[in-house]
Amino acid sequence: MNQALRSLSPTQQVAALFIFVFGILVVVSTAAFLLTFRQRSTAHGDLPSDELKDFRALLGTSWFMVAVFWLAWAAGNAVATFLFALLSFFALREFITLSPTRRADHRGLVLAFFVVLPIQYWLVGTGHFDLFTVFIPVYVFLAIPVISALGGDTQRFLERNAKLQWGITVCVYGMSHVPALLLLSFPDYEGKGAFMVFFLVIVVQSCMLLQHVLTRRLKRPPSHPEISASFNWTTWALGMVLGSIVGGLLSFITPFRAWQAILMAFVACAAGSMGHLVMKALKRDRGIAAWGNRGAAVTGANGLLDRVDALCFAAPIFFHSARWYFAI
Repeated sequence: MNQALRSLSPTQQVAALFIFVFGILVVVSTAAFLLTFRQRSTAHGDLPSDELKDFRALLGTSWFMVAVFWLAWAAGNAVATFLFALLSFFALREFITLSPTRRADHRGLVLAFFVVLPIQYWLVGTGHFDLFTVFIPVYVFLAIPVISALGGDTQRFLERNAKLQWGITVCVYGMSHVPALLLLSFPDYEGKGAFMVFFLVIVVQSCMLLQHVLTRRLKRPPSHPEISASFNWTTWALGMVLGSIVGGLLSFITPFRAWQAILMAFVACAAGSMGHLVMKALKRDRGIAAWGNRGAAVTGANGLLDRVDALCFAAPIFFHSARWYFAI
């Protein structure tokens, strides 16, 4: 079996990977669907109702992310970059919707949505990695307060600019590193960038899912209840270990050796899980349960940030760690 896979071209190998992943999702989704009928027919199901709802929500997130990455890979690098630019646009829209702005901020918002975002993704698509990594944290972060100051409104000046800068960091800068992984040229790894994206998504999602399940099963009290009702340091550590093991098992689809894949998975899981905690803190600050219209406040958006917040933190750390290690 392994020899047969190795005999395939890189494109065929990636296609086989997606067929395998979609097959697993179909099986798991069917099982979750059948469990709902079991709960309706019994007074006390084996799986608590709220736990089944959480599992189905995570399953829906998995379907969303796999479908997006499949479309990105199937459409080619240029379309993939454009697709992730759209995701950044809607994620930033969600973030800004819940961040109070004033009339003087309109210039900065136009700059963020219609100048910064297109330039950032153009730099990704054209492979200008040196400029793409510093464009936002250097040039944009200096330009935004200047634009805001020209608006002449000093009320909550620092807070307003910090919110816009933070939204750009997470939704544009972080997300743009995902299609950038598709364009990295690793030694003896041409045409397999989709495997790197798959590796990143799987280890981060596995870590998050395992942490959630372990917290439920072990019934651990939250370590920071003021931020998250499901975050516990013990289950976080277990999720990190298991997520790293998953990365080691997937080393054969990466340019890493097994121990290198474990370390890279650990880095990605740490960044993703801590980033998810940060975004929960932001939601608590805004007084909402979710970024989309499922929360207490209706934003008119669709909860995209809830699906990709961990990835927005993990992608740049993973990208630069891999690029630094291979000196590319």
